[in-house]
Amino acid sequence: MLDDLYRQVVLDHAKYKRNYGELSEQSNINKVYYKNPTCGDVMTLYLRTGPTGIEDLSFEGEGCSISMASCSMMTDLLKKHTMEQVLRKRDAFERLIREGEIEENIDLGDAAALKGVHKLRARHNCALMPWQALDKWLEEQEDERK
Repeated sequence: MLDDLYRQVVLDHAKYKRNYGELSEQSNINKVYYKNPTCGDVMTLYLRTGPTGIEDLSFEGEGCSISMASCSMMTDLLKKHTMEQVLRKRDAFERLIREGEIEENIDLGDAAALKGVHKLRARHNCALMPWQALDKWLEEQEDERK
């Protein structure tokens, strides 16, 4: 029964994508293109940053239900978060997908519905796609500071 509920949450995010579309032109907007290396799903992640972290996120892309739901869920989850919160949630989500573990002290919101992907090793990169785009952006930020 719980699996059915999780499946419905995933399908709802895939069909009715939250935060879909380019962020309107404002200052501090970063754009990251990412292509899933295993299946060809693609996305562009838009982030608006502020003094403490990420203020807003959105995405555009095409792909399977898992990757599009994950994009929708991640952009909902990380709005108005400090970088410390973003990094903790990012690590918790990767553990959820790769190891099937849910951290009790970290709220992943609807993204926790993707727990079942852990059993589908071939779909790990689908669920992790927006988070890997986020990693790419974080690496670019680090390179700019050097």
